[in-house]
Amino acid sequence: MSATRSLTAGPPLRVIVAFTFPLLIGNLFQQVYQFTDAAVVGRMVGVDALAAVGASGSLVFLLIGFTFGASTGLGIPVARAFGAGDMGAMRRHVALGILISVGIAAAITTVGTVFAEPMLVAMQTPAALMADATAFLRVTFWAAPITMAFNYLAAVIRALGDSRTPLIFLIVSCVLNVILVMVFIGSFGLGVGGAALATALAQCTSVIACLTLIATKMPILRLTRADWRALPGELGESARSGMAMGFQMSVIAIGAIVLQYAINGLGAEAVAATTASLRVDQIAVAPLASFGMALTTFVAQNRGAGHLARIRTGVWQVTLLTWGVALLLGGLIFVFGTAVVQIFIGDAAPHVVDLAHQYLVINAALYPILASLFVLRNAVQGLGSSMVPTLAGFMELVFRAAAGLLLVGPLGFVGVAVAAPLAWIGALVPVAIAWFRWRTRLLCEERGCTGVPADELGSLATA
Repeated sequence: MSATRSLTAGPPLRVIVAFTFPLLIGNLFQQVYQFTDAAVVGRMVGVDALAAVGASGSLVFLLIGFTFGASTGLGIPVARAFGAGDMGAMRRHVALGILISVGIAAAITTVGTVFAEPMLVAMQTPAALMADATAFLRVTFWAAPITMAFNYLAAVIRALGDSRTPLIFLIVSCVLNVILVMVFIGSFGLGVGGAALATALAQCTSVIACLTLIATKMPILRLTRADWRALPGELGESARSGMAMGFQMSVIAIGAIVLQYAINGLGAEAVAATTASLRVDQIAVAPLASFGMALTTFVAQNRGAGHLARIRTGVWQVTLLTWGVALLLGGLIFVFGTAVVQIFIGDAAPHVVDLAHQYLVINAALYPILASLFVLRNAVQGLGSSMVPTLAGFMELVFRAAAGLLLVGPLGFVGVAVAAPLAWIGALVPVAIAWFRWRTRLLCEERGCTGVPADELGSLATA
C-alpha cells in the first residue's frame, strides 16, 4: 500500500500539489475530530458544555500542539537524509525521533494531568464551566502518548514522500471517532470527557495501522541495533529541529492562553462564539496549512539532494497558488460562515452566532497574510532553520497576548477577532526577512560564487 517517493524530480508545482492533496484531505479529516466533538457537545449537551471545550482549547493547543510541531520537526532530518540517499542516517534520525517522542509524551501527560485544574483556575475560567473543562483536559492529556505516536509516525512516513497512506488511516479513525462520540455522549451520557475519550480511542487505531504498515511494507524503516547509535551531531540536529518546532507551537499557544483569559472575562457566550468560529476557521485554513506542510518535505528533500533552483521555484509558485486559494476561502467564509456556525449552536443563541460571524469575517479578509506565513515559515523550516520559526512564534505570542490585554477591554469581542490577524502579521515579518536571506544564499550556492564572505554565509545559515 505504501511507497516512498522522492520529491526531487518533476515540475515543482505539480509535485507539491500532488503531495499536498492527501495532506489536505488529512487535515480536513483531522478537523473532523474537533468539529464532531464541538457539534455533538453543543447540540446534545448544551452551549455551556461547548464553552467548556473552548475554555480548555488553548491549554490543549499549548501541550498537544507541541507534539504536532515536534513531530514535524523530527521529520525534517529524516526527509533531508532520504533526499540525499543516505539511508543509514535516515534510520538513525528515525530512532532518535522515537526516543525524543517518548520523552515529550511522558512530560506532557504528567504536566497536563497534574496541573489541568490549576491552569484553568489561573485563566479565570467561569465556575459553571470548570468541571467539564477539567474533565476534557485530563482525558486529552492522558491520551498524549497516543497523539504523539501518531503525529510522529505520520511525519516519518510523509518525510519519505508518502502522504497518502497516513490519510487513509486518518479517515478510518475519523469515522470511528464520529461513531464513538455519538455513543459515548448520546447513549452513555459521558459528557465532554466522553468526547475526548472517543478521540483518543479512534486515534489509537491510526497508531496501530502506522506500525503495521512500517513492519510489513516499509523495510527501509526497520531499525537494527546499529541504528540506535547516533553519530556525532545527529542527536543535536534532531533535537534542535524537533524541539524548536514544538516550542514554536507552544509559544503561539501561550499567546492564545492570554487571549483566552480575556475572552473568559467576556462571559460564556463569548467563549462559545470563539469556540464555534475557531472550528470553522480551522477547516477553512486547512488548505493553506497543507501546502505549508508539503513544502517542508519538498524543501528538505531538495536541500538534501542539492537541487537549489527547485526550492526557489517551488516556493514562489506555491506562494502565488496559496494567495488565490486564500481569496477563494475568504469569499466562501463571507457567504457560508454563519450557516456553518449554526451547526454547532442552532437557533437558540442568536447573539453567539452574531459574534462568531464577526470573528470569521475579520479573519477571512486577511487570509492572504496567513497564506504567506504558512509558505515562508515552512520553507525556512525545511531549509534547516530553527531560530527564525521560534522567533516567529514569539512574535505571535506578543501580538496575540497584546490583543488580549490591550484591545479586548476597550473593543470587546472585536479585540478578540483581530488578535489572530495581528499575530500573523507579527510572525510574517521575521519569516519573510529570513526567506529572502536564504534565497540569496541559495542563488549564491547554485552559481558557485565566491564573493560572499564566509561570516555572512554563516549568519545566513542560522537565519
